Amino acid sequence: MSQINIREAVINDTKTILHFITELAIYENAEHEVLATEQTLKDTIFNEKGHVHALICEHQGEAIGIAIYFYNYSTWLAQPGLYLEDLYIAKASRGLGAGKLLLQYLANVALENNCGRFEWSCLDWNKPSRDFYEAVGAVAQTEWIGYRLSGKALLDFAK
Repeated sequence: MSQINIREAVINDTKTILHFITELAIYENAEHEVLATEQTLKDTIFNEKGHVHALICEHQGEAIGIAIYFYNYSTWLAQPGLYLEDLYIAKASRGLGAGKLLLQYLANVALENNCGRFEWSCLDWNKPSRDFYEAVGAVAQTEWIGYRLSGKALLDFAK
């Protein structure tokens, strides 16, 4: 694990970030849902007023994964929370401990920013990831059901 480095992404990492987002979508059988482009990622992740953050995970100087996160807020705790939108390690690099190091890095970011929670979602069928998360002490929040408005439904409802 000593050859693994985690760093804040820079604008020149945009192509790499899009590559890993696409790989994750392929893994989740949802490649057709990726609407992100290099330009939209530049506009959102690297916008000086933006609230999205990205990390690059490298092994021996080569990018092997990413983590994308943002801050939310818990009214019950009256504290910010850190929400991990995506964590992805390239298939060939799994088993090196990179995923655990990314989670530990983010846990420290959460603590440094007085976050009361560090949360993420995982597809119910993704047993390898769920097993990994539970092995590091994360607890599934099975009593909550996620809801989403997007696309036409969002547009129609907003009218």
